[in-house]
Amino acid sequence: MRSRFILIQTSHAGNVGGVARAMKVMGFDDLVLVEPRWPNVLRREETIQRASGANDVLEKARIVATLDEALDGIDHLCATAMTPRDFGPPTRSPREHFASLLGGPSPHAASPQRPGGVAFLFGSERFGMRNEDVYRCHACLSIPTAPSFGSLNLAAAVQLIAYDWRLALGGFDAPASGTPERAPADAQALAGMLQHLEQALVAVDFLDPAAPKKLMPRLNQLFNRAAPSEDEIHILRGVAKAMLQVADQAKR
Repeated sequence: MRSRFILIQTSHAGNVGGVARAMKVMGFDDLVLVEPRWPNVLRREETIQRASGANDVLEKARIVATLDEALDGIDHLCATAMTPRDFGPPTRSPREHFASLLGGPSPHAASPQRPGGVAFLFGSERFGMRNEDVYRCHACLSIPTAPSFGSLNLAAAVQLIAYDWRLALGGFDAPASGTPERAPADAQALAGMLQHLEQALVAVDFLDPAAPKKLMPRLNQLFNRAAPSEDEIHILRGVAKAMLQVADQAKR
């Protein structure tokens, strides 16, 4: 699905770079600027520095004179505004609206047809979005924030919207762990280790065989929860062996 981020009358070059970085992290690269303050904003040093390597997003980005030019191929518009308006599209949280938009569970009815292109509109840092631009949108997204302080940097707002949208689209697979998962040792290996450990605990006078209480069953439950691997069982048996050797030396 086409996913476009549109910045309207952006005034700070660094924010454009920050937006490019936020988009690239979430796998998006369709950026359009409408009437930015700086005509050469995509090539300014501050923009490139704040992009932190997302230069391909900046190179692909377009600058246009009107919002209409930014909407080619888009059939669903999402405004972003912290303050709900008395008139205009419904105000929803991003996650709620995305679930509805893609046909997932939501208290609102799903869209009659899955959109082919979605655009997220962000207004000027100084003035926010103009009412006439908000009125054109299908929904107004309001990021849930602390009631007493809802001020978000432009790039931070884009990052949050992009994150929720990426999650709604299915997200990314988690990176593979550098440490391979090991299968837990079988019950026989665990029982042998516990038997070895019991001997060691008796040898160091931690366990009284005449009054064992429930120490070994409790340790059994602990290791069942831990699900140690074969290698870890060997380590524990090595500890038990060392305890027995020290106890034997102490008795001589």
